[in-house]
Amino acid sequence: MRRFVRDANPLVLLAIGTLAIVASLAVRDLQTACLALGAYAVAGVVLLPSPRFALARFGAIAVASVSLVWSTWWLGGRDLEVALTAGLRIVVLALPGAVLAAYVDPSKLADQLGQRLRLPARPVVAFAAAMQRFGALRETWGQLDRTRRARGFGPTRSPLSRVRHAVSLAFALLVSALRDATRMSVAMDARGFASAQRRTWAEPAPWSRADSALLALGVALAAVPWLVR
Repeated sequence: MRRFVRDANPLVLLAIGTLAIVASLAVRDLQTACLALGAYAVAGVVLLPSPRFALARFGAIAVASVSLVWSTWWLGGRDLEVALTAGLRIVVLALPGAVLAAYVDPSKLADQLGQRLRLPARPVVAFAAAMQRFGALRETWGQLDRTRRARGFGPTRSPLSRVRHAVSLAFALLVSALRDATRMSVAMDARGFASAQRRTWAEPAPWSRADSALLALGVALAAVPWLVR
């Protein structure tokens, strides 16, 4: 079952993230919030390949949730239940999409958008290429960091030195991204993306029973807070 999410249709993953927004609209009290979050947590433990990764994403969302709890409690009459409900509503809204977005493959998503949703091929392929390059930014950052350290330009223990090092890496990353974007645009134009009116697709865009089951599960999870309410 843990392969369902890794091999799932990208459209299903995006749909479940969107359904979480619908689910958060029904979170109006603490009990509903806890039940909704509990349902998503159980589904994550059963289906996700790495629950530890989901916990890492939860840590990032928890910062926004805690800040909302504090501001709601401080400025909203200091009602702890109302504040906790507001904070958990943010978790219900953002956590499923934040976790599932990491399992969306840009190439598969482009196939689904172009073949199943019949979107224009040129912007779909451009979007997929941009998503792939965005995923490579972290690797490029690491390469630039190692290169600067090997040349003796690494940061010292001083906070100011670390800030300067980060700014230099950010500028170098921007230059590298612009250079890669230029190469990619030239390559796409050379392959006829500028003038072609109709294109074929190298890979199919299947929809399996597992995708239907996973989408049904997403609908059921989104319905939990509405049923409880």
